[in-house]
Amino acid sequence: MNLIDLIILVAFLAHALSAGFRAKDQASENLEEYFLAGRSLKGWQAGLSMAATQFAADTPLLVTGLIATAGIFSLWRMWIYAVAFLLMGFVLAPSWRRSMVITDAELTEIRYGRKPAAVLRGIKALYAGTLLNCIGLAIVLLAATRIAEPFLFWDQWLPAWFFLPIENLVEAMGTPLTISTDTEQIWKKSTNNFISILVIALTSTLYSTTGGLRSVVATDVVQFAIGLTGSLVYAFFIIATIGGLPELFSALSGQMQNGGPGGITIDQLLAFSPSQAKDMGLILLTVIGIQWLTQMNSDGSGYLAQRTMACRSDRDAKLASIVFVFAQLLLRGLTWLPIALGLLMLFPPDPALSGDLIRAERETTFVRGIVELLPPGARGLMMVGMLAALASTIDTHLNWGSSYWTNDIYKRFIAGSLFKREPSARSLVWVARGSNIAILSIAIFVMTRLSSIQDAWKQSLLFGAGIGIVLVLRWLWWRINVWAEIACMVVSIMMVPVLLITMPDSQGPVEGLRILILVGVSLTIAMLVSYLAPSESMDRLVEFYKRVQPPGFWGPVAIRAGLDPEEPRRRLLRAGTATAVASFSFFCLLAGIGSWICNSPSPVWLPDRTLWIAGLISLSVALLPVWWRLAFTSEEPESSSPEH
Repeated sequence: MNLIDLIILVAFLAHALSAGFRAKDQASENLEEYFLAGRSLKGWQAGLSMAATQFAADTPLLVTGLIATAGIFSLWRMWIYAVAFLLMGFVLAPSWRRSMVITDAELTEIRYGRKPAAVLRGIKALYAGTLLNCIGLAIVLLAATRIAEPFLFWDQWLPAWFFLPIENLVEAMGTPLTISTDTEQIWKKSTNNFISILVIALTSTLYSTTGGLRSVVATDVVQFAIGLTGSLVYAFFIIATIGGLPELFSALSGQMQNGGPGGITIDQLLAFSPSQAKDMGLILLTVIGIQWLTQMNSDGSGYLAQRTMACRSDRDAKLASIVFVFAQLLLRGLTWLPIALGLLMLFPPDPALSGDLIRAERETTFVRGIVELLPPGARGLMMVGMLAALASTIDTHLNWGSSYWTNDIYKRFIAGSLFKREPSARSLVWVARGSNIAILSIAIFVMTRLSSIQDAWKQSLLFGAGIGIVLVLRWLWWRINVWAEIACMVVSIMMVPVLLITMPDSQGPVEGLRILILVGVSLTIAMLVSYLAPSESMDRLVEFYKRVQPPGFWGPVAIRAGLDPEEPRRRLLRAGTATAVASFSFFCLLAGIGSWICNSPSPVWLPDRTLWIAGLISLSVALLPVWWRLAFTSEEPESSSPEH
């Protein structure tokens, strides 16, 4: 790392720390100020913060590996989540805001209101706030070692008396934190990576603990700008090294005459449409189509709902989802495509590798390109962009996880149920700050044992597929009761290990079929329990309806509340249509511009490539005023928004 790169890194760290101290006094007032920034965020701020958090340090590495081995179409497994983001913004954001909760776990008791709901709230807080949160954070920390290793050489910068004890500690942990196979250097490199992770993690912890969500969002916006700028500069240098985009695709065609990694052809590599994609089947297409709904955060639960509830108005919450999708899907998604394709040409794959090994090898080329292709300054910008992505993910995990520990575990159960007292606002903020430290400590410990829990993480993702639909239905249908949600959790817990045993990965691409089976059984159980088990008390439902005004099928509850029973269905129809049209519009624009940039083939049923690209872009632009009008002319009057 030269002086220019170091200056860029120090400037970023200084900005992050100053953001925390600037917001310290406001964040110290109460939990709403600490976790929701006083519900004062503008739409563009919340949207860019979501995008920064979604961009984990390992995401571009994953994209690079997927494109090389499965083609561009494989990225639809990631892009399809735009539907969930827009659903959250257009359909559910106003209800999330009106609920006036701090966490999604707290919503459980407001929606159901029985003793089982309290148990469910505690389980969610522990499962999401501790288990999933700490494992996810640990995986991000470990993946970041691939970014830090080529740049940060602490063994050369720190005195031996300081470095060697840390190296002994890392070696005593027994888990190498490097992908290097050099046995003489493995613990030295592991120690360098451990110190790098510790510096970034402690910096993120300091500003997020001090300033709460305000500091997190302030740094996220800058982190996103740095990451996007760095990616654009990286793409420019790759294309310039090759000699231009036409030369890139000409060279790739020649290089892949006999097939690329895994036997992929040039058309399969570049295809945006399923008709040209690799290994495409009906089951995979179905899974891609519904994957946005089969996840634990399908209704925005988690940090997305947190950003939504922190917006200053319903309009800002909707704008946040649009900014999020635009930044995530178009700006960043399209920037990574020429980078991945250029790296495939500049660093040809090893023909001796196959399967997971070739994907891992392809992923490492993303960092290799930064080291070998970028000059000083540009290299520092890209490195800081990747470390900023790591920091934006860490700060969100810490702030979001501590919200469960503070609001749902300490305030609700320890102080409220065990000690029978109401803690002061400032004491809760200090509990939140202490929770940040505890969560980081757990995540670092998990990181050192990560090799033994990878299967558990995969199971947790599959587990999410079984409960995602019921999370959306609880907003849209009054009949969903607490037992339906509990039943889906139990079914998922029981079925996941059975599916993994009876349908192992060794049988081939069975992941999609496992998801479809779990979703089908879970949805059936949820519907049966909703009809057979006693419904929630009408008084509770009326109170929830008046407070939240959810869209959908709430006719009987609306009548009992003395309100128009058709209004919630009209809101759902309008907002749901806006979601569908906006999603289609964004996807058309993505495929149109992406096909133009990547010289992608048109579908087999439309041989004219120019007509395909022009049609997609024109259709996207034509639909823009349609979904914009549907999304924003249906807004409730300002008086119905929560008072701040």
